[in-house]
Amino acid sequence: MNVASVEVIDTVGVITIDSPPVNALGVAVRQGIESGMMSCLADDRVQAIVLICAGRTFFAGADISEFGKPLQHPDFNTVLGMIDNSRKLVVAAIHGTALGGGLETALVCHYRIAVPSAQVGLPEVNLGLLPGAGGTQRLPRIVGVEAALDIITGGKPIRAERALQLGMIDALAGEGKLREDAVAFARQLIAQGRPLPRVRDRDDKLLPARGKPEIYETYLDTHAQAFRGFKAPYNIVKAIEAAVELPFDEGLKRETELFDELHDSAESAAQRYYFFAERETARIPGIGKDVPALPVRLVGVIGAGTMGGGIAMNFLNAGIPITLVEADQGRLDRGLDVIRANYENSAKKGRLTAAQVEERMGLIRPSLSLEDLADVDLAIEAVFEEIAVKKDIFAKLDRVTRPGAILASNTSFLDLDEIAAATSRPEDVVGLHFFSPANAMRLLEVVRGKNTRKEIIATAMALARKIGKVPVLSGVGYGFIANRVMAARMDEANALVLEGPSPAEIDKALYEYGFAMGPFQMLDLVGLDVIGRDKDERSLASDLVRLGRLGQKQNGGFYDYDAKRKPTPSAVAAQVIADFSAFKGVKASGPFADEAIVARLLYPVVNEGAKVLEEGIALRASDIDVACILGYGWPVYTGGPMFWADTIGLQTIVAGLEAQNIRPARLLVEKAASGGSFTR
Repeated sequence: MNVASVEVIDTVGVITIDSPPVNALGVAVRQGIESGMMSCLADDRVQAIVLICAGRTFFAGADISEFGKPLQHPDFNTVLGMIDNSRKLVVAAIHGTALGGGLETALVCHYRIAVPSAQVGLPEVNLGLLPGAGGTQRLPRIVGVEAALDIITGGKPIRAERALQLGMIDALAGEGKLREDAVAFARQLIAQGRPLPRVRDRDDKLLPARGKPEIYETYLDTHAQAFRGFKAPYNIVKAIEAAVELPFDEGLKRETELFDELHDSAESAAQRYYFFAERETARIPGIGKDVPALPVRLVGVIGAGTMGGGIAMNFLNAGIPITLVEADQGRLDRGLDVIRANYENSAKKGRLTAAQVEERMGLIRPSLSLEDLADVDLAIEAVFEEIAVKKDIFAKLDRVTRPGAILASNTSFLDLDEIAAATSRPEDVVGLHFFSPANAMRLLEVVRGKNTRKEIIATAMALARKIGKVPVLSGVGYGFIANRVMAARMDEANALVLEGPSPAEIDKALYEYGFAMGPFQMLDLVGLDVIGRDKDERSLASDLVRLGRLGQKQNGGFYDYDAKRKPTPSAVAAQVIADFSAFKGVKASGPFADEAIVARLLYPVVNEGAKVLEEGIALRASDIDVACILGYGWPVYTGGPMFWADTIGLQTIVAGLEAQNIRPARLLVEKAASGGSFTR
């Protein structure tokens, strides 16, 4: 496929690449760049070359669908070498995004110009990789070592104005005038007799760091918590050190070695899998582009508490006005105060301006009456998690909202179909399960009831993206996806702690696996009174609550806490566990190695995931992985529970479950017996 066109404008050859949707650097694009360069280099009229892309973006990066497949000519490095060694001046003209291989392409050009809305960056770390086409070698030569470390290990895009300050680009074009301004820029460079500077030949930004290994040691120590469990940041640091200490070509070889090491790792395989899995969640069988999403211009939120306020902020951030309803003025005022305080804290950190704070607060219409929801397109209830309360709210919403308005529940466990039955229009009812804190957590479980119409689902999935969430579709079932499967981890933790391992030992094993905290640390953080408030039977949590131990917020819980909330093992909690173990007649066993604790707690999560698939609650195993990673902080470098299970072997999972006297799910047994997998 010919994706390249060449036009000569006076002395400037313009190579335009047009390969929708994002001009990914696949074989057709590489061939197009190569043929365009050959044409311009052979044309005596051409003194300078502008490399530009049509469509919505500059080269958005490598075509990762080619990973693992036989390489087709020309390879990326051949194309970059042709530009790098060009005897004619080459200007990269950037709009949209120049990410990964896109920025690496720009960095081999002699000069770079971009529109103000453009963004550049090297996000490979998010795939468990490092830039493999010279990015770790060239960027430090432009921005310096410290900035390069932050940019490449952070993986976040940088806006054009900041990139100009850093030296990543050389000029700004007018918005919408990239082509003409890039040609004018090239003409100016020719007229000025400017040289053909190669980034690879620059050395001045490297000299201050040469011979100073402590720079990298300090950087890794400072970021140890953020880098925990990941391999890519460590290899990136090694590659940047190689850029400083080795000649350029040797640095490139070292970069390739470090890239290959990552590419072949389980961590990178998991992160690449997750990259596609997150995008796959939006694809719903039977709901294609022919199913229209409904307009959502005004949203009602019922409940101004922690969840309701957080939910409201998502829509305010997207510029969507809301009507916020509470039962009394005091709770409404407190809710508004919390929203304002959150925004003002963001302003103090420089993330918002004072004007933006007022703009968002101005989108709120406070109310004490559900009648004020008559004109909303979407109403979301975020009230107490009790079925009778929610059914009462929905019966009232049915009467006051306009026909066709979407009625959504934020329930995290309850039966959506039972809630919908309280209305005369269950086809308009959907679950929108936000995770706490709702304004920060990226997961949104979209729950489809048995009567929910397709247009409502299409709208919910599109709206989730608009407010910055990753939507995962769930069927109706207790706990839906993430809460249901992860409850198995807590159940096993509560059982295992009675057999001998302490809360600290169990938490340590899960922390070392990759979770931000273990299950007992999480219980103390949430509050033991919250966890056990709906249960009548005696439990560890209720025994601790009876002693006034509510967790971090009061008197400690499974741990004791100092003034800075630093946990230490608790003798009181140890005695409570021992007493409850005797009450249950559990005999101590062990000791348990970390690996055994991980298996004991996480194999049941895999089993519950298999049941969720069997029952049709989740569409695919990858949706379960996305839900657990985004909703519970399951370490992304393991790929989530279902990918991890495939990694260690389903037969191993089945045998482990049977050893725990847990009946393996039918689907799990079938896949294990056939040598199948959930995600491969």
